[in-house]
Amino acid sequence: MPQKWKDDMEQNTLEKWTDAAVSPVVGVMLMLVVVIIIAAVVSAFAGGLTSPEQKAPQISAQCKIINGGTWQNSMFDLAITGTSDPVPTKDVELVTSWKAADGTKGGVRVTGPNVSASSFANTHFSDNKYQGPEGYGPGVNQSAVMSHFPDQMYGNYTLMIGTRMHSSPAGMSAGYGVSPSTRFRYTDGSVYDYDTDMDGMQAVLGREWYHLRTGDTVSVRLIHTPSGKMIFSQDVNVVS
Repeated sequence: MPQKWKDDMEQNTLEKWTDAAVSPVVGVMLMLVVVIIIAAVVSAFAGGLTSPEQKAPQISAQCKIINGGTWQNSMFDLAITGTSDPVPTKDVELVTSWKAADGTKGGVRVTGPNVSASSFANTHFSDNKYQGPEGYGPGVNQSAVMSHFPDQMYGNYTLMIGTRMHSSPAGMSAGYGVSPSTRFRYTDGSVYDYDTDMDGMQAVLGREWYHLRTGDTVSVRLIHTPSGKMIFSQDVNVVS
């Protein structure tokens, strides 16, 4: 075979081998580029779906719970002593839990405001219907003792330094401990129906709160709902 033919055959073979070797490399590189582009698109899309973590405000407060056996000297009172930012109570859950010395357990989760036309607010007895605990002082547009203005209802006021969240039992001729015979108890239903009505103390501590005595402890927490963070927690010793 002439030398020229041999050279041409070797050249053709080399070109075919080179083409065969290059094609898979180019294919792999193209696939890598496609994968990288897809990953970048997915990452950007996922980043757009997530929002920055909601920062929780900081609150300091002092809570007291008194059960003196009568409506006159019993209360739930939480006073805000410091806060990093004003906190609307519509963004806060009040959570209480306890176990009395006699074994009775209780507690509630309070949110606000109550906007359902088909349901009672958490406090309802006689002509009183409101969402407690009620607000007093700074952060409350309109407040007065025993007036139950809408601005005072939990969920409608803002927690600031000096704001007080307050609840008390039903009193006077109705409700809790109105006579020596009903001390630490509710009336028999002639004025206040224990099984139907709900006063301010029941609204924030649970229906059987009256079992609490001096020395019992109530866990009181405030949860900032936008962030899901607990912004206040205190184990409150009940006094009489």
